[in-house]
Amino acid sequence: MLVAVALAATFYNAFLAIVNAHVMPLGFNAVAITEISILAVALAMILGKGIYERDLLPLAYLVATLILAVYVSIVNGHVVLDYFRNILIIFCFVTLGTRASEATIRSLFIVASVLVFLVLCFEIFFTKLYGDLFYPAMYFYNTRGVPLFEVVDSKLFRNALGFQGRFSFGIINHRSSSLFLEQVSLANFCGVMMIYVLTLWDRFSSRLRAFLLFTIILIIVTNDTRTMILFGFISIAGYFIFPYLPRILLVLYLPAFLLMGLVIFLIDPGAEGDNISGRVVLTMSMFTKMGILEQLGFAADLAPTLGDSGYIYVIVIGTSFSLFLLWLFVSCYPAYETGEQRRFAHGLCIFIFMNMMIGGTAIFSIKVAGLLWLLAGHLKRAPEAEVVAERARQPRRANYSRVREV
Repeated sequence: MLVAVALAATFYNAFLAIVNAHVMPLGFNAVAITEISILAVALAMILGKGIYERDLLPLAYLVATLILAVYVSIVNGHVVLDYFRNILIIFCFVTLGTRASEATIRSLFIVASVLVFLVLCFEIFFTKLYGDLFYPAMYFYNTRGVPLFEVVDSKLFRNALGFQGRFSFGIINHRSSSLFLEQVSLANFCGVMMIYVLTLWDRFSSRLRAFLLFTIILIIVTNDTRTMILFGFISIAGYFIFPYLPRILLVLYLPAFLLMGLVIFLIDPGAEGDNISGRVVLTMSMFTKMGILEQLGFAADLAPTLGDSGYIYVIVIGTSFSLFLLWLFVSCYPAYETGEQRRFAHGLCIFIFMNMMIGGTAIFSIKVAGLLWLLAGHLKRAPEAEVVAERARQPRRANYSRVREV
């Protein structure tokens, strides 16, 4: 059941797009009802087994976010629950993750990766048929109001078509989307795959390692995602470095990214465009223009226009306290006993806080957050036997504090 819920959360847009293209037109309500249904099933699974002590921290985070959502709704004069939904997704999947076995998590990630790989190959080699099957452009027009691209006669999502001057490997003529139908979610799924591989690499067979690495590389070179190229190099280095770093560094990632953003902004305040420096400067310039009312949640109606800046979005829709709570939860929730847990904790913090600077709000989407937080919850559970076994796989380090004198 858990595998079905997680796969539905990750790929429901593909199913709805087929219905929209070949059965009947759908609207935003179809998307909303589908996501609500998935979360309702997830909550039913959680409540069916009861709340455990290990669930109290995510639950407290959810309750605190609900209180802030009520406050923001009051000061804006209407209900504002979009950000609460994002944290509800985190709560549901991180809690389900604590109940998932290693076999379940493994099966889920393998099935998801295989499905993405197969549809990606279909998209690469049979692009027209891919467009005919899913008709992403019409799906996002009907359900999200994204205008059709009249300049180019294509059924693909308009933002996946790219534009002259944008970075590209030139493998295909558009940015690949696979089952996600749009390029940003596929790029972020690639990041989640990297975290999975970074974390559990030592448990994989050589064949599984080869398949996962090939899939990641194929996504990168067809999606033209610069952020995930950078995150990939960080992950490779992090595999060797992260197990030896102190936990306190997790809390420093967010201020470190903000400091780096400030440096880039001061060096080149006029940077603009769809590139890393342009996105960083966009975020930092928004910080400089933000007033006290925006920080206190009085301008939540602006949130839908802030999709390119995750930090600003969180503050505007949930107050500065929401950003503070997110920082604490992402930094402090992950387990930190074994090498696997440490690799995951650092990968998670870097992935989220870097993405919020240059990748916008897509990391909060159930399509990406579901798998990511399932893995976080599973590693948090970490049965004692697994911890002992993982420690046994680690190379022994000398204890120089107990060197005997001769």
